Amino acid sequence: MIAATDTITSEWAWAETTSAPPDLSEIIQTDLEMVKEDLQFLQEETVSIAIAHEQPISEAPSNVYVITDADIRQSGATDLPTVLRRIPGLEVIQMTGADFNVSMRGDNQSRANKLLVLVDGRSIYLDSQGEMLWKAIPITLPEIKQIEVLKGPASAIYGFNAYDGVINIITKSAEEMKGLTVQAGGGEFSTVMLSAIYGGRFEDLSYRISYGYDQTNEWDDRDKKAFGSNKFNIATTYALPGETAAKLSGGFLTSSQYEGPIVDTVVISQKPEQGYINTAYEGANFFLRGYWTNLHQPSDVNAFSPNISTFINFFSPENGSSEQSLNWNSYNVEGQHRLKIGATNELTYGLNYRYNTTASNFLSGSSHENRLGLYVQEEWKPISMLTAVAGLRFDMDTYINPTYSPRGSLIFKPSENHSFRLTAAIAYRSPTIFETHTDSRGAFFFPGFPPFVPPSTTVNSLTGQENLKPEKITSYELSYQGWYFKHRLRTRASLFLNNLKDLIGQEPTVGGLTFGNASGEATIQGVEAGAEYLVMPWLTGFTNFSYQDISQSLTGLVRRGGPQWKVNGGLRADFDNGLNGEAVVHFVGSADYPIGPSFTAFSTLPGGFPPPNERVGSYTLLNLRGGYRFWNDKAELAVSVFNALNDKHMEHPLGETIKSRVLGWLTIRLP
Repeated sequence: MIAATDTITSEWAWAETTSAPPDLSEIIQTDLEMVKEDLQFLQEETVSIAIAHEQPISEAPSNVYVITDADIRQSGATDLPTVLRRIPGLEVIQMTGADFNVSMRGDNQSRANKLLVLVDGRSIYLDSQGEMLWKAIPITLPEIKQIEVLKGPASAIYGFNAYDGVINIITKSAEEMKGLTVQAGGGEFSTVMLSAIYGGRFEDLSYRISYGYDQTNEWDDRDKKAFGSNKFNIATTYALPGETAAKLSGGFLTSSQYEGPIVDTVVISQKPEQGYINTAYEGANFFLRGYWTNLHQPSDVNAFSPNISTFINFFSPENGSSEQSLNWNSYNVEGQHRLKIGATNELTYGLNYRYNTTASNFLSGSSHENRLGLYVQEEWKPISMLTAVAGLRFDMDTYINPTYSPRGSLIFKPSENHSFRLTAAIAYRSPTIFETHTDSRGAFFFPGFPPFVPPSTTVNSLTGQENLKPEKITSYELSYQGWYFKHRLRTRASLFLNNLKDLIGQEPTVGGLTFGNASGEATIQGVEAGAEYLVMPWLTGFTNFSYQDISQSLTGLVRRGGPQWKVNGGLRADFDNGLNGEAVVHFVGSADYPIGPSFTAFSTLPGGFPPPNERVGSYTLLNLRGGYRFWNDKAELAVSVFNALNDKHMEHPLGETIKSRVLGWLTIRLP
């Protein structure tokens, strides 16, 4: 576009020295042809997640992928984990119609807790339990502009919980959502998705208001509700002089009770209600941000299945009830500043303070937590083709000793279209309040062998431990990105090695179990490679694969598990006549996940049942969508098919059997 502007300027300069007038139609036609040619090329994304300011992916000090709003819309997905599956090395386990676990590079588990998730830089990771409620993300899917996915440790910038990686969900501005957008979807398993967003502007104040409703039924019982939620958000931005802005946003989400995290022989049937308020003052090279998040989550703590409930039930020692009360508040203040030093250096520094307070009848002792983090990062570019990035963060927490999280990267860019990166990093996940202060009971019923051995009941405890160490990961990665055929093909490849230690799990103690740091460790190494390509102006595609090998001395439920091989591929067509469609396929190899010893113990009792098989088989997941835009592109009708091959499969030994689902969609946008 710069070249096109220069062409017009030179034409007008020539006109001043000659008597012949310029042919404006020819100039405009030439300009349009240049724009059209630009649109036929794949464009490199600009991201801010890796280094806290915008830069091309090829210059980022970490491995970053981007999911665009078009990727979300064309997927026909009702949840983000389904869209995220296309990223090589990203692990997704769907347990039920409402419960997902997402992590990176062979480090997934039930109730996954090692991935930091943000919305516009605000953490939506639940510190109290250490988990993500993927179906309860507090924004609607049409509001999302792009999702930046950073693979690998990032505690050097983000502190605790940026262990396996970071996902930042970036929403659209009021200008990008100007007018009214309504999207409605529905179909099998009583699935309903409704979104209504309105964006507007009054002088220097812009605003975006949204409402969303989400509902679906269980995979194993299509007549039983799995999840339902209502969400409301408002985001405002007031433009100030000097390219600065003040922002204020807030919202809430309510949901029906659903079967949430499954851990060992326990399933927590929860009903989360969330609210937040976020304020920010931002400029080109700084931000100040403060936000409050509240989670009110009553739940029932039950045995995994009716077969197990014959032998065990769980309750609070405070009131003897299996109904768990939980109220969590998090108060966060953070700031960052970036400045340029000379011609070759940029320095970024910042801090954040967080205060967490949790109240629950399944906790004992103090449930207050203070966190303070300070970080600094230096970018040095001694020559045009070489950039060195070094960062260090110092974190303090109420329950652990201070930690230091370093990250160093070398980015070598011998030409505009090729870049190599070498990164080493250390990150931590701090213990949650439930890991340090849990206090619950389990009543175990032994049916005996009448008349020789009478029935009996034993009460055991699960308790937290305050002297836990944080979980630690040390990571090394070498990666390459290259553009070919005039930006019609991009290839990417990475080699990585992650070492995990001090993982937190349950250990036997006198009278029951307690949380502790596992003595073993795991080393996960692998390779990821892929390509994105533009076949024709109307046809794009991608292909990638990942391979990982896990060697470990970990045992019990902290043992790492995951598929060795995963392959993803997709094609997308978008025609000028309004027709569009996408086909995406995921092949996931078989995997072994640890199952608690309680399952084996119960199987030996009279009336017991065989324990679940730790191995889940490989599966192929084909997702299809076809759409038609009409009414001058203001409306679109679409049909999507999830698991079009109906490859019925389980993604975890304790999960439901995933089946196929067909949905219809209508989207209308009125300026």
